[in-house]
Amino acid sequence: MFDLADLRFLVSLAGASSLAGAARGLNVSPPAVSQRLAQIEARLHLRLVDRGRGPLRLTAEGAHLVARAREILAELETLSDEMTARAGRIEGPLNVIAPFGYGRLHVAPVLMRFAAEHPALRCDLRLSEDPLGAMRTGLWDVLVHVGRLPDLGIIQRVLAPNRRFLVAAPGYLDRHGRPEQPEEIAAHRVGVIREDRADASLWRLTRSDGRETRLRLRPAFACNDGEVLRIWALEGHGVIERSEWSVAPDLQAGRLIRLLPDWALPDADVVALLNPRAVRATRIDAFLDRLARDCGPGA
Repeated sequence: MFDLADLRFLVSLAGASSLAGAARGLNVSPPAVSQRLAQIEARLHLRLVDRGRGPLRLTAEGAHLVARAREILAELETLSDEMTARAGRIEGPLNVIAPFGYGRLHVAPVLMRFAAEHPALRCDLRLSEDPLGAMRTGLWDVLVHVGRLPDLGIIQRVLAPNRRFLVAAPGYLDRHGRPEQPEEIAAHRVGVIREDRADASLWRLTRSDGRETRLRLRPAFACNDGEVLRIWALEGHGVIERSEWSVAPDLQAGRLIRLLPDWALPDADVVALLNPRAVRATRIDAFLDRLARDCGPGA
């Protein structure tokens, strides 16, 4: 009664806002979509879609059928993954989630180089301000995260060590002075990044002799994009805290100056998480090895 093409058609239809939208997604004409839907409904003797005005709406029977179709297609994808893993081939879907800044600058280039070497891969990279929130969708294989994580009970692999620095532009320091002790930071314009649920206005620093201090800040500026914050610092707007991977070229070129070098912020290693519900396919292990090689120390 059904073939896989029918199931994929129904899932695509359910994800569209209208029959015309489904037609665009399927790259066919709207009459072709209507005709195929009518043929399926005729075979089942059931109405699957309400054809009233407004957005496309499934009937109860249509919603049940689409839910089962998604389950069946997912099972077939899993079976295909299992067979591919047994054969050791690098092919099939590779769904990756990463934070905007690190994902854009590091993960995206590695993923495309990896995909170019393995044309049978179907890669999907999703950048998110909240990658840990995005993982709840279930539609991912590898999640890249920068920073400490709670015990999530899933496999994690450290890809690269990553220190965090306090930095400011030389021009800003010429105008406002260079802080020599953590307590002096309070007198400066400070910018913070709000990209997750962390308390961005609390900085914890540890000196080389083990002494620890906490700074409660009143930020002068903030952004949820670390790249914007870096640009503001380069323009001389104040002191910021950024990851080593983000500001290393600026420090080397003298565009930014590291402050309080005897004091360390908590490290924020780059880690990869593996979806426990995904098949541990060869493509995933190979991609993790490539990430570790291209993003690790000395890369």
